[in-house]
Amino acid sequence: MKIALLGSTGSIGTNTLKICKQFGIEVEVLVAGNNIEFLKKQIEIFHPRIVVTANPCKIDAPVVLHGEDGILAALAMCESELVVNALVGFLGLRPTLKAIELGKRVALANKESLVVAGKFIDTSKITPIDSEHFGLWYLLQNSFKPKRLILTASGGAFRDWKIEKIASATLQDALKHPNWSMGTKITIDSATMVNKLFEVLEAYWLFGCDNIDGVIEPSSIVHGIVEFIDGSTTFHASIPDMKLPIAYALGISNQPILESVDIFKIKTAFEPIDQKRYPVWQIKERLLKRPELGVVVNAANEAAIEQFIEGQKAFGFIAEAVLRSIEKFFDTEVQSVEAIFAIDKKVRGYVQTL
Repeated sequence: MKIALLGSTGSIGTNTLKICKQFGIEVEVLVAGNNIEFLKKQIEIFHPRIVVTANPCKIDAPVVLHGEDGILAALAMCESELVVNALVGFLGLRPTLKAIELGKRVALANKESLVVAGKFIDTSKITPIDSEHFGLWYLLQNSFKPKRLILTASGGAFRDWKIEKIASATLQDALKHPNWSMGTKITIDSATMVNKLFEVLEAYWLFGCDNIDGVIEPSSIVHGIVEFIDGSTTFHASIPDMKLPIAYALGISNQPILESVDIFKIKTAFEPIDQKRYPVWQIKERLLKRPELGVVVNAANEAAIEQFIEGQKAFGFIAEAVLRSIEKFFDTEVQSVEAIFAIDKKVRGYVQTL
């Protein structure tokens, strides 16, 4: 088995390579951004045939490409039937669409692909690399009829802050995740709860269910909850380690992957997601009625985060930009993939004027 790995130097990418090394999976393509020294170490170990970087640079590999066009070309020329898309942000959409067009299966960690274009993606070709969606998938492997899907959230950096202080929090504050270390964008998305809003939309497209909710589960041991129509409720729990969903996405199952949860050490509790603490959560039900508007949420969120990181706006601006964009663009019709890119550009422009 060969794979193409997009986003090799990030958390998902490095864990994917650990699984590949453990189970003898060949890595044909490595795609990375600007962490070139780390990428070179990966090349020395996995010897990919094709390497793609964000910008032109000196890399020792048979085929070296760069930029978005390079990613799409690599997908077209590679033999891999599985593409692991761990790219961050809107950049990951075209590679997802291209891989499916080429008849490849996609192990998807790029949330934005389904969030903005789920309406146009054949989800039968998608296996999610997300602990929450993996947990839901695991629980749904039976013939029982689900009533409600529940995603769990850590609560992010500000789950224990006084609400009145959150809006003025700094970038350094937002990046202090209470449970683990992740990339900048996903850590900020966790702090705003946009990450869970994205996962609600992903679950809608993946499982065809519009009764989806979220809860705070601070230990991050319970990943998914399914309520069934007969009154039963099941939980999926595992130690928080992305190697489990990655392994299944790569076709590895019923193998020793993680240590089991020690049930005598579990100390967890569930709390509702407070809309005062996480203002974006108030649009969840509206989005489930118009899920194609994920493109609006994503564009507004990315544009606002960019301004926040650059120090132009305070943390509270991110939620404000998302909420105001949904109000302005709620009646927008998303009729094609091409329209997604036009809407994305229009929303980003609007956020710049706020």
